Amino acid sequence: MDNRTKDIADEYMRLGGHRRAVVDDNIVSTRSWEADTPEAAAFWKARVETLDTDSRRQVELFLPTINAK
Repeated sequence: MDNRTKDIADEYMRLGGHRRAVVDDNIVSTRSWEADTPEAAAFWKARVETLDTDSRRQVELFLPTINAK
């Protein structure tokens, strides 16, 4: 995984993003129980939703996870 996707995930979290990664049978998705700050929501829309599938998956994997260890 490249540093660019980690930097994107870190910036999203720094802006007040609340999405969490869910990994189930190698399928990655996100969940959120709290609304993102407006800055984080705009960042997600502009910088994450526009990524290709593989890069978006990498960003999601850098988010905190809800999966038990």
